[in-house]
Amino acid sequence: MSVTPHGARREKPRRADRSNAATGDGRSQIGGASRRIACELLTKVIRGGRPLDDALTDKQTPDGFDGFDGLADHDRAFVRAIVGTALRRRGQIAAIIDQLLEKPIPEKTGAVLDILHIALAQILFMKVPDRAAVSTAVDLAQAHPRARRYKALVNAVLRRAARDRDTLLTETSQAWRTVPVWLFAAWQKAYGEKIAQEIARMHLIEPNLDLTVKHDADGWAGRLGGRVMNEGTVRLARHQGGVDTIAGFDEGSWWVQDVAAALPARLLKNVRGKRVADLCAAPGGKTAQLAQAGAKVTAIDVSKARLERLKANLGRLKLDATVIAADILEYEPNERFDAILLDAPCSATGTIRRHPEVSWNRRPEDIAVFAERQAILLRRAADWLAPGGILVYCTCSLESLEGEDQITAFLADRPDFMRVPVRETETGIPGSVTPTGDLRTLPSMLPADPASHGGLDGFFAARLTRV
Repeated sequence: MSVTPHGARREKPRRADRSNAATGDGRSQIGGASRRIACELLTKVIRGGRPLDDALTDKQTPDGFDGFDGLADHDRAFVRAIVGTALRRRGQIAAIIDQLLEKPIPEKTGAVLDILHIALAQILFMKVPDRAAVSTAVDLAQAHPRARRYKALVNAVLRRAARDRDTLLTETSQAWRTVPVWLFAAWQKAYGEKIAQEIARMHLIEPNLDLTVKHDADGWAGRLGGRVMNEGTVRLARHQGGVDTIAGFDEGSWWVQDVAAALPARLLKNVRGKRVADLCAAPGGKTAQLAQAGAKVTAIDVSKARLERLKANLGRLKLDATVIAADILEYEPNERFDAILLDAPCSATGTIRRHPEVSWNRRPEDIAVFAERQAILLRRAADWLAPGGILVYCTCSLESLEGEDQITAFLADRPDFMRVPVRETETGIPGSVTPTGDLRTLPSMLPADPASHGGLDGFFAARLTRV
């Protein structure tokens, strides 16, 4: 397939013309379009710093073709697989490219490297014929104004990678390559070499699908072919297609929520009839938990768009909450709350197994920036808590600056608060409680077994009370 260069005029293809998609030889129009869109998505994520889920919502590609949403279902799955593999294996692929190049490519936009990463993800880690991956990559290089002069190099590098596949993979198979060096070094310091390696290794495993069910976890586990992981969480080993195709979706019987993400709300204990604030609430999994538990929930988030998704979820689940779009640094409640859940914005390094782009879109200095904001939010939320009330602070980060250090500094500054230690019987996850009594889950804490992919999100949570 010959791909039109960016900026060239070309008639938009009809969406109905999809029947020849991804036949394996890379020569059908839609098969080539899938790989082109995969490359453009990688560019948006790596060069533009956009979350993958956000980039997937773009309706058109830069040259006017239907974007990801314009592909057939199996082509969308193919694109997701390519981009997901390229991100999970980015460090390893980068090391292989370095071995195959005599000198760095001077091309400024990164287009050649993105083309190589997309092609090598297919050649090295996917069941895609080498010829299809190579020929389409050369076409992509030919179509890009800045990459065109390197198409022969692209062809040579990919053919050599296909020829030396086994050797290249063996020489670059270290688990630490799943994340940037600075991030792995931080985990080595915080958790030790062995655990840091285990965390990095979990990032190569496709994440499972966890559901928080409203009632009868055992019954739903049997019905869906999953297993009960914790109180109210059912884990499915694998699911093809959208979550809206799973039994119970339309009835509002469950919502998607990682087993670790479901723990912080449960640390508030019995909230029935209490006034509970869920701060930074969107997309709403914890709001749903609290509403299902009988709390009078006020869900606050600064993003109106994300709150629309929260309200849609509550509507499907037939649950009620007061939803407010506001910056909590400016909002003032009418009265204090009996309980508060603050899921503070963070680096999200605990979610890399689900969102592998997080590894490559974070910089070392980002952690301190997030921590400064979290400290401000925590102090603000604390002022809203009634005496004797419970506040749970949590982040989906593996960095101590956003977790343990945050609470140590807060308690030193606020003698009117004290820690209420978490017990392992509350979490149901061995090793998930720190010596000081906080919750700390790691992606490696639930190893894979034949019934599931294993793993969970990395979370920190501290339970505090106002005395």
